[in-house]
Amino acid sequence: SIRITDPSAILRFHAAGYSLVQRRWSWVGPQGKPVYNYRSEGRAFANDARGGRCLIPLDGFYEFTDAEALPGAPKPKRKAKWLFTLAADAPDATGGDRPAPGLFCVAGLWRAGVSLGKAGGHAGSFGGGAVTGEAFTMLTCEPGPDIAPYHSRQIVVMPRDRWADWLGGVVPAADLIRPTPAGTFAVTAAQ
Repeated sequence: SIRITDPSAILRFHAAGYSLVQRRWSWVGPQGKPVYNYRSEGRAFANDARGGRCLIPLDGFYEFTDAEALPGAPKPKRKAKWLFTLAADAPDATGGDRPAPGLFCVAGLWRAGVSLGKAGGHAGSFGGGAVTGEAFTMLTCEPGPDIAPYHSRQIVVMPRDRWADWLGGVVPAADLIRPTPAGTFAVTAAQ
């Protein structure tokens, strides 16, 4: 259960090959808010010493929706929380044999020299820009049929047979980014 600003593992490519490193999820954007998701449409993503493409290994993710309320009843204080995991009989959206049960990778970007927030701050301290470092964000695209009832965007799940294409940076992003097909994810209500 990784939260925004927590460190997590990412896989990235550099001149010496691939490396698995731990980096913070989100950097502080120009308006002082965390950049944890990034729209992929119409953008090219290159690799260089300051950042580039990465893969984020996951075994599931959460989406939050407004909880239903009866007409005239007060609005619930919390949103409904949904857990998305790979369906046991998922179509081959991950591209062949899975490296581990239920493991998939999300396309992302990493950057060096980004603002991580106020010096000495806590996970919720955004703005200020006193601390810089490396961080990553997840790419999003239009939702596939499993996600659309819950959210207007989805994270970009990269098929396993395209991981090297994504990390290498030679294949255009538009050729690799697409919504997942129906039946990819099992959805359960979470607490």
